[in-house]
Amino acid sequence: MRILVAPDSFKECLTAREAAAAMAAAARECWPGAEVIEMPMADGGEGTLDALAGPMKARLETVPVQDPLGREVMAQLGIVEDIAIIEVAQACGLQLLKPEERNPLKASSYGVGEQLMAAYEKGCRHFIVGLGGSAICDGGKGMLEVPGLPSLKDLTVELLCDVDAPFVGPKGAARVFAPQKGASLEDVEILEGRMTEWARQMKAQTGVDVSDMPGAGAAGGLGGAFMAYWGACRVSGIDRILELVGFENAAQGADLILTGEGKSDIQTLMGKVPYGVLQKAKGTPVALLSGCIENRSDLLAAGFSKVIEVSPPSLPLDLALQPEEAKRNLFRTVMDL
Repeated sequence: MRILVAPDSFKECLTAREAAAAMAAAARECWPGAEVIEMPMADGGEGTLDALAGPMKARLETVPVQDPLGREVMAQLGIVEDIAIIEVAQACGLQLLKPEERNPLKASSYGVGEQLMAAYEKGCRHFIVGLGGSAICDGGKGMLEVPGLPSLKDLTVELLCDVDAPFVGPKGAARVFAPQKGASLEDVEILEGRMTEWARQMKAQTGVDVSDMPGAGAAGGLGGAFMAYWGACRVSGIDRILELVGFENAAQGADLILTGEGKSDIQTLMGKVPYGVLQKAKGTPVALLSGCIENRSDLLAAGFSKVIEVSPPSLPLDLALQPEEAKRNLFRTVMDL
């Protein structure tokens, strides 16, 4: 018996690694003789570095950077020879701010620039950048204020991102994503004006017009800045991570794959971790275990062998989000499965 455990994080309560450990512990208890492989996953947001560092044999470096409001935080980088793994959420992520602090009018990507410069100074020239989970909408302007950063040459940049949003416009960074980061309707219009002007300035400086580029609006427009200054290419976050961690090799010969996330619904089928895992499973049964389930029939129709809500319906949400309770529920659910 071979079981592959490959969940995403359960957002507000468990990291992908913690979720994988709870699921794997139950699998080992149920099937004592089974080979159980833990493979925490991410799609380019929080947890990307954790998912990639082990399989890629990256060494972790910790550097001081500014958070979105200019306060010092410690961010980790993964380094493999001349490759740097950058998770922008470690410098400008929503998780760094209290709900009342979230304000895209003030939030800056400066800390991301500090991450890049630190990796460059350590000899890195190829960057794998996870763009998810940001609290910003400054179009990467803050990032490019780091001294010397805009003039760096000979870089290649991969953007792990499943967002198609352009830099500006009705489906752009400000109008689609800024409200999720704390922006009011009035703030959105101010941000749209700033982003439009910044796109004009970047075109003047680089010759690249990112206004309508698919993905340029990712991470509050960070995608566009990477594209304009370093010709960054955008790749599917989950597909690239599955490739880098050797998922298909690990899945060969598996009898069961367990995956999951905090909430599964129709958006799960739009490039999130469980669907990426399902696509690469090559016929192996994939059970989806999530804290909350919506659109169950769509998920089953997509091919998941089981779709299971791990939180009991009678359990209050605040209790379900407690890490120890979430671990117990995952463990119990795998035992039942």
